[in-house]
Amino acid sequence: MTDSIIGLKPEPGQSPAASGAVIKDVSTATFMADVIEASKEAPVIVDFWAPWCGPCKQLTPVIEKVVTAAGGAVKLVKINIDENQEIAQQMRVQSIPAVFAFVDGQPVDGFMGAKPEGEIKAFIDKIAAMAPGSNTDQIAELLEQAKTALAADDVNQAGQIYAAILQADNENVGALCGLARCQIAKDDIEGAAATLAIVPPSFHDEPDFLGAKAALELASNPVDDEEVKKFTDAIAANPDNFEARFELANALNNGGKRSEALDHLLYIVGKNRGWNDEAARKQILTFFEAWGPVDEHTIAGRKQLSAILFS
Repeated sequence: MTDSIIGLKPEPGQSPAASGAVIKDVSTATFMADVIEASKEAPVIVDFWAPWCGPCKQLTPVIEKVVTAAGGAVKLVKINIDENQEIAQQMRVQSIPAVFAFVDGQPVDGFMGAKPEGEIKAFIDKIAAMAPGSNTDQIAELLEQAKTALAADDVNQAGQIYAAILQADNENVGALCGLARCQIAKDDIEGAAATLAIVPPSFHDEPDFLGAKAALELASNPVDDEEVKKFTDAIAANPDNFEARFELANALNNGGKRSEALDHLLYIVGKNRGWNDEAARKQILTFFEAWGPVDEHTIAGRKQLSAILFS
């Protein structure tokens, strides 16, 4: 990516503020400068849109209005996905409008779909409070420490950090979702469900919540050893028994055997992607959400799934 800045003219009907300093159109070429580097000075909101997208036409004027009213506390960049497919793919944009917030070079929050002005203002206020140098930098650092501890299976350490964060900010969505994951790891399914119930509905589209919810759903459906043997025997008798493979994959995942679980679902996708309304592919995506984007199995699995789907 280059550091050049390309000033694009606003689309007809867009707010005149779109050409101002706090709101601009950005391309893949300028993403590094206008988002990653710029977010080290002030939070940057990224709005992925397209000219044919009806909800985008509802959202963009509202988010422009709120950002303008913030008086420079945050910046807004808009990216036309038709003209910048590469960056949209890198951000895994699956539907639009899709909004991401960047602080200090990292994505910290986001949502999809049109939202009421009140929810957008609450979102912008929250992101503005994360400006580099604010007290929330400490919370962001603690969240990263907790995620690292949880990824290393140090559930007690992660749980203590999440609890400390919630003492300072009892509505911190990342900490609530992280605490729920710790409870799931300790087989406290009811506690995890109660923790996630605290998360306001307006945050149910956030990756942290979706991942924790997926993990809870998987953990809520354990399979005993006898059933595992039953599914294994059924597959031995007929390798293309997709139903048995699907159930075995869930059982293996619940037992912590992510690689083996993924292999069975990938087998189904490779043999018959459309089986049961693409149930295997959808379940793989559910696993990815539950495991988290930086888990080694998620990273490897995305590559394997792409290789199958686009071969």
